[in-house]
Amino acid sequence: MLRDDLRTLWTEPRPPDAPVRVRRDWALLAAGLAGVALEAALRENVVWRPVAVGFTVWLCLLPLWRRTRPLAMVTLAFGSVLLLQVASLVAAPHVPVGLDTGAVVLVLVYALPRWGSGREIVLGGSVIVTVGAVCVVTYESPVVEKIVGFVFLLLPGVVGAAVRFRVTARERQLDQVRSREREQLARELHDTVAHHVSAMVIIAQAGRVLADADPSAAVEALEGVEEEGARTLEEMRAMVAALRDPGVGAELAPPAGVADLERLVRTPGDRLKVDLGLDGDLDSLPPALDAAVYRIVQESVTNALRHAVDATEVVVRVAAEQHTVRVSVRDNGRRTGRGRDGYGLTGLRERATLLGGTLRAGPDADRGWHVEAELPRARSESRGHSRPRR
Repeated sequence: MLRDDLRTLWTEPRPPDAPVRVRRDWALLAAGLAGVALEAALRENVVWRPVAVGFTVWLCLLPLWRRTRPLAMVTLAFGSVLLLQVASLVAAPHVPVGLDTGAVVLVLVYALPRWGSGREIVLGGSVIVTVGAVCVVTYESPVVEKIVGFVFLLLPGVVGAAVRFRVTARERQLDQVRSREREQLARELHDTVAHHVSAMVIIAQAGRVLADADPSAAVEALEGVEEEGARTLEEMRAMVAALRDPGVGAELAPPAGVADLERLVRTPGDRLKVDLGLDGDLDSLPPALDAAVYRIVQESVTNALRHAVDATEVVVRVAAEQHTVRVSVRDNGRRTGRGRDGYGLTGLRERATLLGGTLRAGPDADRGWHVEAELPRARSESRGHSRPRR
């Protein structure tokens, strides 16, 4: 078990989309250089002042590459610390060299488990522990202070690992949400296609029964339609069965659509007034699009009920145009927290993308929260796929 865990850690890749450099990197560099200047000017008991200043400036520069080269930066920083420690012991025993601003090296300890691969974490962690142990042993200080100093050195690494675990867990949950949304859409598409294919099979069977005068060519064609339709239906059922999670039963009820919005907007207890407006030809929407419109309104109204503080009204507008359907849901409440997209909105955005549309969600210009979606009536109009006319 332990060997498997170590192998998994060793092969762990780096987190994707690590930013190369952001504003706070330059702010950290400026703060570090300012700290070096202040210490060099104001501290009187600095040993080897030019060396200490140059060494600390070097440490302040290394965090600029901590996300893209975490192992290299840790090796350079702690290798330099080790060399300086050895030099100080040889030339001036028991006298530490360096400035307090050199504590910026703790940023590299954090960045290693946060942005490094498993191999980099193992190798870099070995370097940190080795150099830290050497420094702790060579300093003449009480044992308690040595232990506290060593723990203080490793603590940023623990924080970095915890942050990475949290972000990875959220990404995994988002992937599961997207997967479930794809599965639900596949079920709805399956129900739609199955209906038309079943009708095709029935018509073909009726054509065989009603064919008179033994039109062999027509019967042959009808037999081909029947055979192809039955095969398509069977393959579609097998595909959706493979997409479903084990133990999840089929939903026998048809998916809700625009026709069910009137019932949806009757909120429990009438805590919120929901103003529903429907415009255009919404009766002939493709089933997948019809269900998507309902899901967007349902999730948006539910979010307003749960998260909109002091909200009194939700305005829902669904407008069908020649080529697109636009959905807009606004509330007049306040949002608490950081306003990060929840799993529901992530699923809706995935569904809109699969249908060839877009979905945006965020604070409104005046007050409240606004969800806006634009969905094509025919997927071919946005993706370039052909679609047969019925």
